Amino acid sequence: MLEVSNLRVAYRKQAIIPDLSLKPMGEGQLVSLLGPNGSGKSTLLKALAGLLPLKQGSVRLNGQNLEKISFEQRAQHVVYLPQSLPASVHLRVLESVLVAARASALSADAGHVHLDQVMELLRRLGIEHLSMHFLDQLSGGQKQLVGLAQALIRRPRLLLLDEPLSALDLNYQFHVMDLLRQETHEHGLITLIVLHDLNVALRHSDYAVMIRQGELLGEGLPSEVITPAALAEGYGVETRIEPCSRGMLQVLIDGLRAPVR
Repeated sequence: MLEVSNLRVAYRKQAIIPDLSLKPMGEGQLVSLLGPNGSGKSTLLKALAGLLPLKQGSVRLNGQNLEKISFEQRAQHVVYLPQSLPASVHLRVLESVLVAARASALSADAGHVHLDQVMELLRRLGIEHLSMHFLDQLSGGQKQLVGLAQALIRRPRLLLLDEPLSALDLNYQFHVMDLLRQETHEHGLITLIVLHDLNVALRHSDYAVMIRQGELLGEGLPSEVITPAALAEGYGVETRIEPCSRGMLQVLIDGLRAPVR
């Protein structure tokens, strides 16, 4: 269970997240983190990962206060994947994922068992053919998929993904979300993923959190959070939420919200 209480995160004297508390999130949940640009989504993920200090509040994972343990201990349970991998890393894809596996607490032996795990994961991500390619020779989308493999092979309790779909085409977007949902449910992860595509969030998420300027706009089932009223307040757009021919909810944007006079 992930518990976020009275979180305050600031850059110098500017509070990006002034005071944020969330309902507990249970294992096996894929949670979409939503909100307009500059709302504090990436800042929240970095704070949960321990990459930004808290000015106040606490983050607890399965009852353990993550602020009370070392960064190394925290990294055994929490994995953060940024929007892009470092551009200058000259490792083969297979090597890079093996390094991630060896850095994890999966096993003291990172030999053939990990190699089998890596190859199977690359296959499931559709990038097995890239296993001997160098990272610095890959496209942005391919690097994102390798980064996802590096994160998943570690089997964290909490997986934090910052816009992992941004460089992927429609085929891979669906493929990745389907795999993330499966991995989250099968292995009891808590996966918190920053998304901009609200229809992806409606289709694939178990839970949703929407913030604006670091403050909570809504949390709950995606259909309860992604509403015309919330989108008008959070994004400044007029929308309808309607079922498609297969009964799945879709966000339809009618235009910009008229300014209040």
